Amino acid sequence: MNIKKLWLLCNTVRYLKLKQIVYRLIYGAKIIRPNYPYPRDGNLAAKIRWTPVTTVHSFPKYFFWKKADIVNNTFRFLNVSQTFDGNIQWGNPLKGRLWLYNLNYFQYLFPGETLNSEKAVKLISSWINETSPGSTNSWDPYPTSLRLVNWIKYLNEVTLPPQALSPILESLYHQIRCLEKSIEYHLLGNHLFRNAKALIFAGLFFKGDEPDRWLEKGVQILQHEMDEQILSDGGHFERSPMYHSMILEDSLDLINLCKPDNRPALDELTEKLCITTCKMIAFLNGMTHPDGQIALFNDAAFGIELPPLALFKYYSKVTGNYVDVKKDSAVCFPETGYYILAPSADSRLLIDCGPIGPNYQPGHSHCDALSFELTLKGQRVVVDSGCCQYEDSPIRQYNRGNAGHNVLTIDDLNQSEVWGAHRCARRARPIYARAERGQNGSLIFEGAHDGYRRLSGSPVHHRRVQWLDDRIQISDQVEGRGQHMIELRLHIHPDLKASHNMGVIEIRRNRTAYMIVSLLGLGRIDIENGWYCPEFGLKRQCAVLVARFNNETLPFKTGWRFDINPG
Repeated sequence: MNIKKLWLLCNTVRYLKLKQIVYRLIYGAKIIRPNYPYPRDGNLAAKIRWTPVTTVHSFPKYFFWKKADIVNNTFRFLNVSQTFDGNIQWGNPLKGRLWLYNLNYFQYLFPGETLNSEKAVKLISSWINETSPGSTNSWDPYPTSLRLVNWIKYLNEVTLPPQALSPILESLYHQIRCLEKSIEYHLLGNHLFRNAKALIFAGLFFKGDEPDRWLEKGVQILQHEMDEQILSDGGHFERSPMYHSMILEDSLDLINLCKPDNRPALDELTEKLCITTCKMIAFLNGMTHPDGQIALFNDAAFGIELPPLALFKYYSKVTGNYVDVKKDSAVCFPETGYYILAPSADSRLLIDCGPIGPNYQPGHSHCDALSFELTLKGQRVVVDSGCCQYEDSPIRQYNRGNAGHNVLTIDDLNQSEVWGAHRCARRARPIYARAERGQNGSLIFEGAHDGYRRLSGSPVHHRRVQWLDDRIQISDQVEGRGQHMIELRLHIHPDLKASHNMGVIEIRRNRTAYMIVSLLGLGRIDIENGWYCPEFGLKRQCAVLVARFNNETLPFKTGWRFDINPG
């Protein structure tokens, strides 16, 4: 390991919790190990006691899965399709880890059209017979947690003959035993939340002393993690709208499952979940563009979680509460660090000025402090580059780094030291942030971050956004000392064309002109190629407006001006 990598590693590890380090050592040394391979107890299925659980409403369907594809053993994850002619290769070495995780989740048991039980049982039986207990990917704690929940949901909806049901119950029982011994305390975050959800599902589905222990453990973990992971403004602490949607659906599933149960511990949990999801719904509403899809800050992509409208409907069904989806003019989520300027229902500007995530789990963080997304007249115009994949690669570094965001860059360095696929060493922190309506009716945001204080002269980036009528002015000031190279970047949605026109940039789609872009002060705007990745596995080339300033003496001022509806 070279000195630079060692330095990055040291500045990454120092943020971890002691508990994470301890459990990394324990799991690495296999001091605690699940029972692999598990003994084939012919009497286990006969000993298992279970009953279908009562729910408030049916669990959601996922319309991005097609019944015909599943029937034909065609699986499409991350925009990569695979048809299995014979046995399904649950651990196919030619597929990436995240693709295999999705295959092992079994969420496709719930496509938009009901999947017949014969096919579902065939898929489940294939997994039971073809995967070796303890095998990588298939038996990892995270996909195990999701698979347990999905199998239990399915068994709660169908009636199977004993010969089909018994091996499934036996496998479920052993999987939850293994999960209980491999809770992801070394990772924490959303992984731990989903481990706890699986324990609760299994504890309510099965009956007996052992399931009671699973239930108690799951509730205990979840009570703590809700306080830790859901911030006071309703946002999830990993600061990804996609993961926020995931944890929101998990919380609604738990309300759906626990609300009909009359045990005091579950009454307390349900009440807490209802209060929490109300705040989470308000946050998701704020982070949704007029096109009905989430903002793409940090690791976020379309087509992985239920879209906002489906979550709003699910929330109303399980809680009985109405969701008001109106868009306010200036919205602040100060703890999560997102700020929204919305002068009308079809136009919206979302700004990130929050921490990259929890200090001890920054794996889904991007260099997007003071970056923004802009929708005009229902069309996304200025976009975040999104998230193409989780494997370490040039596109992963592009999506995570300054290059993939609408930010100001100093000396060609990332504002946070993102490296590898999910790691981050020194990181940018917000200094202040606020959004409000000005006296003249304008919408105003102001904020700053300290990501470049590590450089000579201790530069600090301040950004002020003012939206008044048909003009948005984005003023950037870099305080500090010495001479530095400054770069501004602006990603334009690939459906739009950016072209030079008498010293400014015109953004249009066919005959519709959305805005004219110019600089505040002197400088030249170049049009370069970049990437827009709104879904995993999808790369769309887009125009990136770039303004560079070499050897500028600090303090330095620059910025963008958008003239909207130019005609």
